Amino acid sequence: MTTHVLDTAAGRPAAGVAVTLEAAADTGRTAWTPLAVGRTDDDGRITDLGPRRLAAGVYRLVFDTEGYFRREGRRSFYPEVAVVFEIADEEAHYHVPLLLSPFGYSTYRGS
Repeated sequence: MTTHVLDTAAGRPAAGVAVTLEAAADTGRTAWTPLAVGRTDDDGRITDLGPRRLAAGVYRLVFDTEGYFRREGRRSFYPEVAVVFEIADEEAHYHVPLLLSPFGYSTYRGS
């Protein structure tokens, strides 16, 4: 599992963003089990987050956007971004980038 955070408003990687990888603890996705915690490097990347292989199931990445924008001296509408996704192919690599600005974000499955 890898991720990459880009601050699109500033036009640069978002360094120092805390990210938590969690697994759905139940089928209703009302409880989550933390699996790993990381922080983006100077290039906005976490190149190895969590177990080497994830079992099929539902997961989420939680990005601490509030902490990032506070350190940058900027306000943000979203204190965190939670991206929920489903893994079906246990052999595949999963890369989930986050494009971030103080008042919006987007994400996609990368390569």
